[in-house]
Order: sequence, then C-alpha cells, then structure tokens
Amino acid sequence: QVQLVESGGGLVQAGGSLRLSCAASGRTFSSYAMGWFRQAPGKERDFVAAISWSGGSTYYADSVKGRFTIARDNAKNTVYLQMNSLKPEDTAVYYCATGPRLGRYDTWGQGTQVTVSS
Repeated sequence: QVQLVESGGGLVQAGGSLRLSCAASGRTFSSYAMGWFRQAPGKERDFVAAISWSGGSTYYADSVKGRFTIARDNAKNTVYLQMNSLKPEDTAVYYCATGPRLGRYDTWGQGTQVTVSS
C-alpha cells in the first residue's frame, strides 16, 4: 500500500518562499501521477498543481500560476512544490496525492500546514 508523507510547511511572511516535499513509498512511484491540493479553514479542498508520471506535463490552478512550480524526482520517489511570492490567501493545509493518472487520485498524505503572514 502506498504511503505519502509531506514536509516543508511552516510560517512565512508575505512575499516569501517555501518548498514542500512529498515522499512516497509502497509502489512504483514513477508510474503514477502526483498532485498537490490545499484546504483553508472552513473551505473545501482545492486543486493546486499536478504532474504526470514522467514529469512531462504539469498543470496549475489559476491562483498559483507563475508563482508555484511542481516537480518530481522519480529516483527519490519525491514530488515537490516550490512556492514563491506567497500571499496570505495561500494559507492552508497542503496535501499531496497520487493516482493512476492525472485527476484520478486514490491516496492522500496527511497534510502540512502553510501559514503566510501579512
């Protein structure tokens, strides 16, 4: 059974940067799509970014385009989310997810908190 563990969250001032990591174990990481989602207090979980199994295709929510970058290292079984120019509205718990293809996720991590102060 696959397991995902996120790390890298924390408190940062507006305009700052953070890099989230999601380490996977339990199945062939390189065969699966990966995604990042976030959930702010009192709101639904929203899509942030996704990357195909090869890394050749990436997708972003409009709210993070140009500021966030998703990448994966299949040799390390890890997917990253580089977040630049952070805004207070980026404050949320960030989750990574994996699945057989983009948009079809069957396993989620436990989440990591990102707080952006103004």
